[in-house]
Amino acid sequence: MSLDQLLQQGTIWRGREAANEATVATLSSGHAQLDQWLPGGGWQSGNLVEVLYDTEGCGELRLLLPLLAAAPKDRWIVWVDPPHIPYAPALKAAGVALERLLLVRSTSRRDRLWCLEQALKSGCCAAVLGWVPAGEAKSLRRLQLAASEGGGLGFVFRSTACRDQSSPAPYRLLLEPEQDGAGVGVSVLKRKGGWPLPRQVLPLDELVRGRRSPASGRSRLRLVNGHG
Repeated sequence: MSLDQLLQQGTIWRGREAANEATVATLSSGHAQLDQWLPGGGWQSGNLVEVLYDTEGCGELRLLLPLLAAAPKDRWIVWVDPPHIPYAPALKAAGVALERLLLVRSTSRRDRLWCLEQALKSGCCAAVLGWVPAGEAKSLRRLQLAASEGGGLGFVFRSTACRDQSSPAPYRLLLEPEQDGAGVGVSVLKRKGGWPLPRQVLPLDELVRGRRSPASGRSRLRLVNGHG
């Protein structure tokens, strides 16, 4: 395996680069424990975060809700091809501004990647969420470049079967469900400016667990069709 491949997988990292990156502004994940695991105390803007999991509902969205709720109200949050329609009342109860949320449905793999790339490079999105199948390493590289250009954060959700595949994403998390449902097992496979970390349990706040409590007013998501 080449040095470049090892660097991409996060098996090794450049200590000098880590020292330089310590001054880069970061965004809190909304979870104090996760922030402690991330050099700089949060996600560095302009980067891609790859989230691997096999069990839907294990905490992949609860993990992001505090970050989405804290997003600037003048920037968009874009969801591209989620496996289910997001539950608007739960998002609203968690503090997410529904009027700044766009749900995109594409008609093909090509359109899906085009939508993700355009949203990331637009510079008007606080976060872009996309569900990407296996075998898209080249596409992820383009998405990372787009995130770097736009300055926002991109979150791509993939199967754990992709764990051993090379990835250009600066951050990679492996999520595994906890039996009590109050938290999620998190393995940090790759983090910008640091070594990988073994599996630890990240508690998830009760408010972020998506309880289907009634929400005042009408809660709707804005749906658009994506075509490249």
